[in-house]
Amino acid sequence: MPVPELLAAVDLGSNSFRLLIGRVVKTPAGTQVYPLDSLKETVRLASGLTKEKKLDAESQQRALIVLERFGDRLGGFPPHMVRAVATNTLRVAKNAREFLVKAEAMLGFPIEVIAGREEARLIYTGVANTAPLGSGSTLVVDIGGGSTEFIIGEGHEPRLMESLFMGCVSYSLKFFPNGEIDKQNLKQAELAAQKELEVIARDYLDAGWQNAIGSSGTARALGEILEQNGLASQGITRDGLAALRELMLRAGNADRLKLEALKPDRIPVLPGGFAIMSAVFKMLDLEALAVTDGALRQGVLYDLLGRTEHHDMRDVTIGQFTHRYGVDRAQSRRVAALAHDLLRPSIDPAREADAEIERRLHWAAMLHEIGLSISHAGYHKHSAYILSYADMPGFSKMDQSKIALMALGHTGKLTKLAGAVEDPNEWLAVLCLRIAALIHRRRTDLDVSQLRLERHGSGFTLHADAAWLADHPLTEFNLRQEAAEWSRIGITLDLA
Repeated sequence: MPVPELLAAVDLGSNSFRLLIGRVVKTPAGTQVYPLDSLKETVRLASGLTKEKKLDAESQQRALIVLERFGDRLGGFPPHMVRAVATNTLRVAKNAREFLVKAEAMLGFPIEVIAGREEARLIYTGVANTAPLGSGSTLVVDIGGGSTEFIIGEGHEPRLMESLFMGCVSYSLKFFPNGEIDKQNLKQAELAAQKELEVIARDYLDAGWQNAIGSSGTARALGEILEQNGLASQGITRDGLAALRELMLRAGNADRLKLEALKPDRIPVLPGGFAIMSAVFKMLDLEALAVTDGALRQGVLYDLLGRTEHHDMRDVTIGQFTHRYGVDRAQSRRVAALAHDLLRPSIDPAREADAEIERRLHWAAMLHEIGLSISHAGYHKHSAYILSYADMPGFSKMDQSKIALMALGHTGKLTKLAGAVEDPNEWLAVLCLRIAALIHRRRTDLDVSQLRLERHGSGFTLHADAAWLADHPLTEFNLRQEAAEWSRIGITLDLA
């Protein structure tokens, strides 16, 4: 795939939605992405979470209006040149799936809900590609609307990544109702943040760092306020935060703060963001934090660039997992190759949706036996559990869910997938994986060139040479049992 001229990243954050379009430039020194256009809308999606952890109608409507505008700007972009990611609020919202159906219709592109550590990885990628990190390791802190990410990395490689459930929107709503600020609620907010940080502080302090950077909205806003009001010469400092604390307490309400660089859309979430940043400085023993614009959306662009240049982080993760869990790679490659050959005649790889099915089938085939690292009994269930809940850099939660379902369904009864698999092409992928695993049960190389899977209506025919079947009577027996299993869910599989 040639390197595209333009790439686009959409960041559905808990506070703001952002669209960044980048221009890809190839030089002898490497490929770079230069910002071309950007849009930012304050949505405060996190403020729409009810006590039951559901997004209310008002916040959904705000979000859909913004996404419709973003979709208009992205008109004409091919699907593989756009990546949209959603963060903490849509990770926790119980009605996220229903909202995403409407959101994707407005945007015109799929939206991935990414896990906290995947968000941390992408944030670090954005910072590493847009800010001078200096020598040695770097701590990156990103306070978002609903979560805060902490990363220690060196160069372009993140080493330690965590995401904590605290953000400027959620903390402002919880501790500073109506923007009121006093010593008591500020102390409670800071203590709550310190409690969250206790979980990771020791590991991070032990790892150490030479440089410290704050990324994204809260860090940038605090840095600008401190600098432009003469509270810090550059970035965020411990003394600067102490001075700002006194100004906030003196004002008594965020609306009454009269500060240079304090933008109207930042006022309602400033107290919560300040409390978290204050706790970060205390628990991680910071004196100063540089500030950068590089953040999640830039990381998404560079990760997307990697995919177009065949440096897909997801493939790297698959390789790491096969090594970590002792997967029989030769067997996985056999199964993956046959599954791919069975799938190809029934899809159109030029269609992005079909290409995604093909990729997911490959990943599922490479890791379908990962559960053997736990136990042979019910190993497919263990495989599905690991693929569902492990931190898998590069993968969205949807990716993990889909490949986990394929791994779960590659053997055993198909009724367990009822209701979970709806797309006919996903059923096709499951069938290809099941047949490939069954054919290669001996775990040796076989000549399978004569095998061909044909789709007809809602059923399938597996074409196999009669002489080959006669030489493999157990395989033929198992294939006929497989046909009977598919008939139980109303899908015909003929053996010809």
